[in-house]
Amino acid sequence: MSRGEAVYEVLRRARPLVLDSARVVETRVRDRGWTVGSRAVVEVLAESGPATVPQVARALSLARQNVQRHVDDLLRLGHARRSANPGHRRSVLVELTEEGRRAFEDLRAGELADLGRLAPGCSAADLATAAAVLTALGRDVRARAASAEGETEREAEDAEGARP
Repeated sequence: MSRGEAVYEVLRRARPLVLDSARVVETRVRDRGWTVGSRAVVEVLAESGPATVPQVARALSLARQNVQRHVDDLLRLGHARRSANPGHRRSVLVELTEEGRRAFEDLRAGELADLGRLAPGCSAADLATAAAVLTALGRDVRARAASAEGETEREAEDAEGARP
């Protein structure tokens, strides 16, 4: 098997894993009024602290508008609040409320307990290797995606410039 085929096999197995994981998460967060996306936003805020919507969007590789929608939902639920941004007058920070933080901590504790029962045949070293491989692939694929987006934007700009 070539290196390209081996990488493809990893990615091919990752796709259904991500989709099935999202289905499991969706059922767990529904009673909190969250979605998979809003849960991801909560996780970023829980781990990184107050952030602007564009910062959260970059951390999740999502469009700013999508993150803003999730933030609006969290604000409506009372799980997040806006605060002044000392670094920028017009761009506010978003942070978790105590209720939002507690909801995430409770959810996370249950998730970790369930996840601890998965793949019992894999050692801690196996799991660390899998995490390292997925981190490296994620970094490289993200760089390719950013490069492709840049090419698409340049092509669009070139087409704009070519119009009479």
